[in-house]
Amino acid sequence: MRHPTRASTPAPTPATGAPSPRTRLLRRPARAAYDRESIDAILAEGFVCHVGFVHDGAPRVIPTAYGRTPEHLYLHGSTANRMLRSLCRGECCITVTLIDGVVLARSAFHQSANYRSVVVFGRGEEVTDPVEKQEALRLTVEQVIPGRFEDVRPPSREEMLRTLVVRFPLAEASAKVRRGGPVDDEEDMDLACWAGVVPLALTAGVPVDDALLRQPLPPPPYAARYRRPGARTG
Repeated sequence: MRHPTRASTPAPTPATGAPSPRTRLLRRPARAAYDRESIDAILAEGFVCHVGFVHDGAPRVIPTAYGRTPEHLYLHGSTANRMLRSLCRGECCITVTLIDGVVLARSAFHQSANYRSVVVFGRGEEVTDPVEKQEALRLTVEQVIPGRFEDVRPPSREEMLRTLVVRFPLAEASAKVRRGGPVDDEEDMDLACWAGVVPLALTAGVPVDDALLRQPLPPPPYAARYRRPGARTG
């Protein structure tokens, strides 16, 4: 008996093409999405990016938190941060990846994962305007846990002076998405081997009080019911 092979569900067909040649997907182009809605949805759900850059002739990849607007990512760190300085000196690459499931096929060759990812190319620019710099730090806190910035002490003048903020444009961005079950070869379909998907999701636990709290305080709602914006449940 012949069994139909199943292709993984591609990402929605983008309304427009790649914004530049280097953002155009060559491998599995059917999984590409270049529209801003698809890109923004992934960036909204994530809060950690990986930054690829070159320092002293050596390639490096560093994870860091980010804030965002519809047009930019904001990264921050110490004024001596080598990564941030490198972003302003040359072309760099920033990626955000969300893993939605482990895809178990009937062969080792076709094991895979369901994922949503964004890749951004460009060059950063140091933010020097104090108002924009403060807003970038607020956006970074809110990207990790919405509602938190209003409850905490804002950065002091001294802390602002010790902080470097870099704005990174989203003009050259693309998304890549894999959904669906395993894609097996026809000759493997009758193997007595379970195949399917193990869904994965970021799940928040019960908030744990800081041992140094000076008075009993209940966790705020945004911590007690923490959930990523747009997160899937499986």
